[in-house]
Formats: sequence, structure tokens, C-alpha cells
Amino acid sequence: MIVADLSQIAGRTYPARRRTQNLVGGASPIQAKNFSLGNVTLEPKGGQVPWHNQDQEEIYFIVEGEGEMCLGEERSTVRSGQAIYIPSGIFHQLTNTGPTPMRMIYCYGPAGDVAHWRQELDGTLPRAGVDAPQLPAGAQPQCTKKPEGQA
Repeated sequence: MIVADLSQIAGRTYPARRRTQNLVGGASPIQAKNFSLGNVTLEPKGGQVPWHNQDQEEIYFIVEGEGEMCLGEERSTVRSGQAIYIPSGIFHQLTNTGPTPMRMIYCYGPAGDVAHWRQELDGTLPRAGVDAPQLPAGAQPQCTKKPEGQA
């Protein structure tokens, strides 16, 4: 039996103020062909999964907190207990708008890397309204800054 223990997975911290812990896929001991699964913690007041798209379809399940979800031209408040379906190829962004950490579980399929993780670390995310579609009106701005200490 292969077990991935969230309490034993350090994960990775990203410039947009979130930590991602792979439970299935990525650095996890569990690998699957048809899906990847992970836990994401967004820091209070602005932690974010920045505006991006990917080939896989995906689900975000909000475990704790509340925030703003942008999906294509739509913008909505989301909160714990809700799941959001993200079709493949559609730009999306999740921002913690609350005063406490926001936790969500993602599941996407098929399994494999998603480019936005590397793009964010390299400071090369497609910019909303420049290299990518505009964010919905009134949305929190997309985080595109490079990590501290990188050229």
C-alpha cells in the first residue's frame, strides 16, 4: 500500500503566497495516470493561484475560508464546502480575500505537470490582458512577480 501523508509532505511555496502539497502526482509517492490531487493553502488577504490555463480539466474543492474565483469571464465569491469545475483550456484564478488561510483541494486529469507552476517560479506567467485574456471586471489583480532573490 502506498500512502501519502499530508503531515509529512513539505510541498512548495510559490511567489503568489500559497503552498502546494502534491498528494497524487508531482513529488508524491502516489502516482496515477488519470489524475493528480493536491492540497493548497493560500495566505490571508491575497494568497493566490494566479490567472492561468492548462490542458487538463480540474476541480477546486474549498475546504476552509473564502475567496474570489475567476473563470473565463465570470467572477464569483467561493467558500468552504463548494467545488468549482474548471474546463480544460479556460483561464482561471483563485484569490483568498479573507483574513485567515484558505485551503483547497485540487484534482485534475489526466495526470502530468501543469506549466503555470514553473512559469510562476520563473516569473514568466502569461499576464492578464497582455499575453492572456483580461481578468473579469473587478477581479483581484494577478500576481506575476518573480520570487525574491531571483534574477
